[in-house]
Amino acid sequence: MARIQNNKNETRKEFITSAAARLFREKGFSATGMRDLAGEVGVEAASLYNHIRSKAELLQEICFRTANQFSAQLNELELDNSQTSLQKVEAILRHHIQWWVAKPDDMLVTNNESKYLQEPYLSTFMNERRLYVRRIEAIMEDGIRKGQLSGIQPYSAVLTLLSMVRGIEFWHRTKKNISAEALEENMVKHFIDGLRQR
Repeated sequence: MARIQNNKNETRKEFITSAAARLFREKGFSATGMRDLAGEVGVEAASLYNHIRSKAELLQEICFRTANQFSAQLNELELDNSQTSLQKVEAILRHHIQWWVAKPDDMLVTNNESKYLQEPYLSTFMNERRLYVRRIEAIMEDGIRKGQLSGIQPYSAVLTLLSMVRGIEFWHRTKKNISAEALEENMVKHFIDGLRQR
């Protein structure tokens, strides 16, 4: 029987989840079958059930591990009194850019395929997403009150930030005529300069 040939630095479950993220990105969650996934990792479909319960479980794993690492960063920033609001927004933006560059499959699946999460996970995920936006808004509102940010509309600014980083998908599709580092610095400069109090 064929064995799952995973990287020594990851568990078999992690290897399968990464393969699922690639397939969900390329084919969509609905169009991806367990046979597709088995072929991607090099085993019979029945063997996958030794490691996972269903493809729905894999989607849940991808979406929540992605959301959780963004929430973890925000938790730290909210408790950090040494940084200004502008510095915190910059840290959030850089974190999003770096994650889009490093984990495009996870990011695209989380954004485009999370609608297929089963309940109660879908409701939980959507509530957490709304709360995440609200928490970034609160950082911006605090910066406006303290005179650190210009008179922006916080909700619009958060949507602009999130929409901007999604554009990195197009960078991945091209031949990358700009490095990841230069891309990050340019995006940060354009966005943060627009928020800076003049």
